[in-house]
Amino acid sequence: MAGMAQKYRTAAGVRLESDRFGLTLQQKLHEKGTIEGIVQIGSREYSGTALYEWHFPMLGKRFNYYLGAGGHIGNLKDSGVFTGVDGILGIEYKVNGLPFLLSADVKPAVHINHEDWIHLSSGVSVRYVLLKEKKQKKEWWPFGKKNNKNDDKPSILDIFKKKED
Repeated sequence: MAGMAQKYRTAAGVRLESDRFGLTLQQKLHEKGTIEGIVQIGSREYSGTALYEWHFPMLGKRFNYYLGAGGHIGNLKDSGVFTGVDGILGIEYKVNGLPFLLSADVKPAVHINHEDWIHLSSGVSVRYVLLKEKKQKKEWWPFGKKNNKNDDKPSILDIFKKKED
């Protein structure tokens, strides 16, 4: 299907930024949407982020771009707990024949109760596909959809059926 943006259901891996290391888990919710959780640790802080992401295909089914938004909560060494909102814009490639996803993104954040009110980070992620996308079964009937007994569409054989009032 040309409109399908992701080739997986669940993927987990690592996220690397210039000053932080993180773990990422991405779960497909529907055809174009995922939810991603990121747990990161840096030299002075640690945080958890949840993002909703919309995926759109580029150059085929395995290469797409995504954008999304969400929020985070964390702990800064000197100031304590902080929160905030995040945005994300990135590209993602599902390696053909291997269960790996490669992605690169830009993730701006606005913090509350943090010494840096605005933070613009960029990162790369490598994820392992835990659950593949289910393949659609091919129909054996080559001439359109096969009529099902449960369908409400009339068939040519309905003229021989007794009508109920």
